[in-house]
Amino acid sequence: MYSDKKNVLQLVALLKEHGIRNVVLCPGSRNMPIVQTLVQHPFFSCHAVTDERNAGFFAVGLALNSGRPSVVCCTSGTALLDMHPAVAEAYYQQVPLVVVSADRPAAWIGQMDGQTLHQEHVFHDVVKKEVCLPEIHTREEEWYCNRLINEALLEMNHHGKGPVHINVPISEPFFDFTVEQLPEVRVIQRYQGLNVYEREYGSLIARLGRYSKRMVVAGQQNMIYQFERKTAKMIYKYFTWLCEHTANQTVPGIPVKNFDMVLASLDESQKDKLSPDLVITYGGHIVSKRLKQWLRKYPPKEHWHVASDGEVRDTFGALTTVIEMDPFEFIEKVAVLIDSNVGYEYPKQWEYLSKKTEEPFFEYSEMSAIGALLHALPANSTLHLANSSVVRYAQMFKLPKEVEVCCNRGTSGIEGSLSTALGYAWASDKLNFILLGDLSFFYNMNALWDNSSRGNVRILLLNNGGGEIFGSLGVQLAGPAEKYVKGLHRMSAKEWAIANKFDYASVHNSEELEAVLPAFVQAEQQINPQFVEVFTNQSDDVRLLNSFYNGLK
Repeated sequence: MYSDKKNVLQLVALLKEHGIRNVVLCPGSRNMPIVQTLVQHPFFSCHAVTDERNAGFFAVGLALNSGRPSVVCCTSGTALLDMHPAVAEAYYQQVPLVVVSADRPAAWIGQMDGQTLHQEHVFHDVVKKEVCLPEIHTREEEWYCNRLINEALLEMNHHGKGPVHINVPISEPFFDFTVEQLPEVRVIQRYQGLNVYEREYGSLIARLGRYSKRMVVAGQQNMIYQFERKTAKMIYKYFTWLCEHTANQTVPGIPVKNFDMVLASLDESQKDKLSPDLVITYGGHIVSKRLKQWLRKYPPKEHWHVASDGEVRDTFGALTTVIEMDPFEFIEKVAVLIDSNVGYEYPKQWEYLSKKTEEPFFEYSEMSAIGALLHALPANSTLHLANSSVVRYAQMFKLPKEVEVCCNRGTSGIEGSLSTALGYAWASDKLNFILLGDLSFFYNMNALWDNSSRGNVRILLLNNGGGEIFGSLGVQLAGPAEKYVKGLHRMSAKEWAIANKFDYASVHNSEELEAVLPAFVQAEQQINPQFVEVFTNQSDDVRLLNSFYNGLK
C-alpha cells in the first residue's frame, strides 16, 4: 500500500514514468510516506544508506555506473545539508541526480518547531533546477505539482546533465498508507534538435497522424518571422490556425483571428465538440482569456509547444511535449511528412464559424474609434497597442496585413507602452501609430517631455475617465472603492501634448472622429507629431460592449 499524500504519489509515479529506477533511501520519519511508496513498488531498486553524506555519494556512483539518473531521499532538517558535498560533486561532474527531501509544512518553518529550516534553496548554486511541491488539495495544485516535477526531471538532461532538488512538504498525519495503486500521471517529454534521421521524429509524425482535429495557436511574434510561400501553401490545410494581431504575419494562409468572438458565440456543448485533439503552439503570449479558459476546460489530448529555448510553457494545463527547435523549421519539416489523405473537416468548421461571426459595428465609443483607426491605417505602418482594453478590443476588427503590430505583452503592464512605442518610432522609418487608453497615457506621460518625438509619430488617446476594463469584466464596485480601483479622473492630455510640440485635436462624437481621421492617417510624414484625444463615456462603452457580446449568444 502507498501513502495517501498526493504530492508523494505524483512524485513516485513520475519517477517511474521517466524511467528512474535506482533510489538511495536515508532513515527518518518525515520522509516515511516517500520511502514507503518507493519500496512498495517493484519498479524501483532501493538501497539503504544511513548517513546522508555517504548516501549522496552512493547515488552519484549509481548514476555514473548506469549512465541513468538516480534518486537520493532524506528526511527534513540538517539531514539535507549533509548532502551538499555530493550534490556539488554531481553538479561539477555533470551527473544526473534527483535529490528528494521531505519537509515540514511551510507554516512551521522558523517557528521553533523541531527539525525545521529553510530547505527550498539550500543547493541554489549547485543544482540545475530546484522546486518545492505544493501539498495537494485542489485540481490546480495537482496540475502545478505535476508540472514542477516534470520540469525538474526534464532539466537533469537539458543542455548538459546535472542534479536537481525536489522538496516535498508533508503535513501530519503522514503514516496513512491506504492507496492501492499509483495514479495515472501526465508525463511531459522534451525533444531537442530534431532531424529527419532521428527515430523520435518519426514517432512524433505518427502521433500527429492519430488526430483529425489539429490546431496551431501562434503567440506574439515579430513580423520578420514568416513561412516561405511554398511551405505555407502546403501546410495551411492540415491545421486550424489561430492567431491575434500581435502574431503578425507568422501563420500561413488566412488564419482565424476572430476566435475570441467565435468562442463567445458558442454554448458549452458546441465548445466541447469543437475542442481540438492536438494543439501546437509557438511564439509568445496570447491575449485571449477566453481561449485559455476554453482549452483548460476542454483540454486537448496532446499539447506540443515548439520553441528554440526548450522551456516548459504549460499555458493550457495540458502540455505533453516540448520541442526544442525553431518552430518554422519544425512545421516545415512536418508538412512534407503528414499523410496527405487526412481530412480537412476541422479547419473547415472553424473557417465557417469565423466567416459567420461578422465584425462588430458600434455606436460612438472607444470601440468604434479603435475600429475606425484600424480600418484606415496605411500600408507598411506600425501599430503600437497598449495593454488592458486596447489590445483586447483591437482584436475585434480587421487589420491590413501589411501593418506590423507591437505590444508590451511580456508582462502586460500599462506603465511603459508609450515609452516603448516612442523608442521604436525614433529608430523607425515607417509611420508609427500609438493606440492607448487614458490610464496608460497619464501613467507614462513623461515619455513626451524631452520633445524627441518625430513627425512619424501619431498618438490616439482613448479617454473615458478611468479604467473602463474593470466594468467590462463585470467587477462590481460600491462607494468610494470605484475611484481607487478604476483610477477615475477628469484629466485631458491637451496642454501636455501641445507643450511637447504635438499637433493636437480632440474628438467627442462620430462626426468629429470622421473629420480628423483622414489627416491623422495620411501616409505622408508631418513636420510635427500628431495627437488625437478621443473622449467617450465609460458607462456607454461598457453597455455597448456587453450588448455586443450578449448578442453573439
